[in-house]
Amino acid sequence: MDLRKNTPTFSCAFVVLLLALGGVQARTWTSKDGSKTFEAELVSYDERRGLVTVILPDGNEQTFKREVLSAADILFLGKEARARGAGGGRRLVVNDVPDELPDPDGEAADMGEPVQVFLLLGQSNMLGFGNAAKLLEIATGGEKYAHLVDEDGDWTTRKDVRNVRVMNFKDHKNDWLTVADTKRIGPEIGIGSVLGEAIDAPVMILKSCIGNRSLGWDLLPPGSERYEVDGKIYAGYKDSPDKWDKGTEPEAINWYAGKQYDADIASAKQVLESLEKYYPGARGYEIAGFIFWQGDKDRYNSAHASRYELNLVNFIRALRRDFDAPQARFVCATLGQTEKGAGCNDGKILEAQLAVDGESGKYAEFEGNVATVYSHPLSKGGASNSHYGGNPETYMDVGLALGRAMAGLLKQQPGS
Repeated sequence: MDLRKNTPTFSCAFVVLLLALGGVQARTWTSKDGSKTFEAELVSYDERRGLVTVILPDGNEQTFKREVLSAADILFLGKEARARGAGGGRRLVVNDVPDELPDPDGEAADMGEPVQVFLLLGQSNMLGFGNAAKLLEIATGGEKYAHLVDEDGDWTTRKDVRNVRVMNFKDHKNDWLTVADTKRIGPEIGIGSVLGEAIDAPVMILKSCIGNRSLGWDLLPPGSERYEVDGKIYAGYKDSPDKWDKGTEPEAINWYAGKQYDADIASAKQVLESLEKYYPGARGYEIAGFIFWQGDKDRYNSAHASRYELNLVNFIRALRRDFDAPQARFVCATLGQTEKGAGCNDGKILEAQLAVDGESGKYAEFEGNVATVYSHPLSKGGASNSHYGGNPETYMDVGLALGRAMAGLLKQQPGS
């Protein structure tokens, strides 16, 4: 360690040394650019000042600045500070959101806080087909969404919410939250508008999805098992094809159950591994929540529709496990055209989505941390398979409702 520069001198070794110092194991720390590592036990972390104190293998204690570490290390520090309760115990502050959203103030977020990441998943309606030109007409008319435009009729921009979209490992959006230079919107504009207002910490809306994907096949979560319906065996996670006759051997195709799940999750993690590229000035991140709008493709398959609730429960659990975020909130939206009491596959999917809501009482583990937005009253016509006719009000109103539901869950944290 070089005390004069107050930064660590990294070694090239990458093997984790387990040191019995103070009864706590050491860990491998990594430099911000990922090129170097060193081994040490964490002694203390001054979150306010950004100072880290460690004990090295030779027993010497050294202090250095948080900024020299990788995003993963900074995230670890935040978790450790809360776990230890000393100098940490940081709790996300969630503000009340007014019914009428104010114009963005143009100010940056408190960059001393880790970025609060909200991962958006689903199929084409999450991807977004709302007509941005029509939205501008509505917003400038002054009746709705006035916060999206300034007094000159130009799109406003939130400088505290980053809007990122990836699809199968390719970047499609990496900017501050605004409708400018966008032809079509999804629910992310409403979601980001609410969460940016609710949270003083930096917010990232990270959308990773593609259209025409089912939860029963493409997005099937890890751990899902095979099952039988009408003499057919339906694929479990990583099985191929999607189904085959009972008693026969499946012949694999160039796709497998859960392949899109794997791609969407890996694409999102690729963004988080290069956090500075997607949120300049970020000091680590936390997975705060998952938002899901999906179900259209499953309604064309009776087996998938009948299995939707089980798959959705496993989906929530898998996301929290894959991102090491057991406390991350989860919010989903129902299909806009489906009313309560509907029959057939549409009704089964709606019932499944409503069942996981923590207030339903069906899953104790989801109480206070999972919510479902019933979007039928918010839909302005059309259906999910026609992308609601591109009506931007549907996408905005569903997005605003999803954001408010997420903010409500975030307020239900210990000590709030």
